[in-house]
Amino acid sequence: MWTGPSPWLQFLLLLATKVCIGEDAEVMMSEVEPTATSSPVTLKKSRGEILAAQFECYLKILHEPSPKDGGTYCNRTWDGWLCWDDTPPGTAVQPCPPYYQDFDPAEKVTKICNSDGQWFRHPESNRLWSNYTQCNAYTRQKLQVALVMYYFSIVGHALSIVFLLISIFIFSYFKSLSCQRISLHKNLFCSFTINSILTIIYFSVVVSDQQAPPSNPDLSQMACKILSFLILYTNGSSYFWMLCEGIYLHTLIIVAVFVGDQQLGWYYVLGWGFPIIPAAIHSVAHQLFYNDKCWISSNTRLLYIVHGPIQVALLVNLLFLLNIVRVLITKLKVTHCSESNIYMKAVRATLILIPLLGAQFILVPLQPQGRMALAVYEVFMNILVPCQGLLVAVIFCFCNGEVQSALRRRFNQYMAQWRGRLVTADSHYNYHTNSSITESSRATSVPKTNGQSNGKRVTNGDHEKPKVLESTEI
Repeated sequence: MWTGPSPWLQFLLLLATKVCIGEDAEVMMSEVEPTATSSPVTLKKSRGEILAAQFECYLKILHEPSPKDGGTYCNRTWDGWLCWDDTPPGTAVQPCPPYYQDFDPAEKVTKICNSDGQWFRHPESNRLWSNYTQCNAYTRQKLQVALVMYYFSIVGHALSIVFLLISIFIFSYFKSLSCQRISLHKNLFCSFTINSILTIIYFSVVVSDQQAPPSNPDLSQMACKILSFLILYTNGSSYFWMLCEGIYLHTLIIVAVFVGDQQLGWYYVLGWGFPIIPAAIHSVAHQLFYNDKCWISSNTRLLYIVHGPIQVALLVNLLFLLNIVRVLITKLKVTHCSESNIYMKAVRATLILIPLLGAQFILVPLQPQGRMALAVYEVFMNILVPCQGLLVAVIFCFCNGEVQSALRRRFNQYMAQWRGRLVTADSHYNYHTNSSITESSRATSVPKTNGQSNGKRVTNGDHEKPKVLESTEI
């Protein structure tokens, strides 16, 4: 789906647009260099956003009351890109505007209010001036980091898909591994596999839309938003299947009221059914309150509609598993039974996965503010999150003792069959070779006599010693 860096560069290449309205903006365009020429569609959109912001600013200037404390203030104003309120002497700060695609909203715009209540003027042009230089000062470095993260994400999801499919095949091929716990594993693997496939498709759709504007933008946006909904749904489903794993083990070991197998119907409802609810609520809320392109922005608290239930599932799962560990340790101290050891291994695998799968939620509040530290943090997160399916496959399948035993038995059977075919082929070859040698020897043997030799006694001239003809035996 992706043949080189150019599509991603076009997706991430944050383009600037020369749209100037106002004295400040005219000065700024001489200092903020655009990275590339915008397409007509982008230019039209940027102009529309600026005009809308300008209209709102003028309404605010006309209708909001002025400060009544009698202090010195710089007058509210529109600088061509942003609206500035009445400001006391000092430096006013706002986030960079989102009109231009190479402007990073995480960076800041500053505007100085002098002590005399006048806005600062640029010393060279003597015009009112706002400092937008930080908005695209680090665009190139951020593009490089974004490109690296894109590579990591694609490779991580691709590896996850491969390992998960292999794991599903192993669990389905070996009948000795067929049990309810393995059924839960397979559903967990399917949810991660679908999520990784949808994520790669989502990247492909977004990149293709950026590379060449679609002929039907409304249809493209609808498809992109449907993909976003499915990704959020399958992502939530993965964590709720992890919760199903914990509930199953807790019921099996602690509750001990079931005889035989448990009914898996409720697990399917929790794993595949419940995640639809937060994903659907999030989609409706995003459409109503933050309807950005492809719902791609994470700068909204609406994501907590989906992330909140996931965090609860991780916490409940952790509590279940800690209780299981407590009970198993108690049993091991008393009975030392092998069954408790087996359960402990299963619980240990799930306990290892919980911090790995929940790391992105644990680390979100710890997101650093420094530019370099933030880049390292984002690279780490973009390595960990796409590789979650890989981690699940390795820990639940390839590190599973039962799976290793089944693979070892199958490998030994294959080697034994292969050796058996070799022995059979060698015996068949030796049989035919010996038969050929015997027939050849009989055909070429010549009796050493001076007279007739029909197996009878013969005499050798002077000596009357009987001799029997010799024959060659193989």
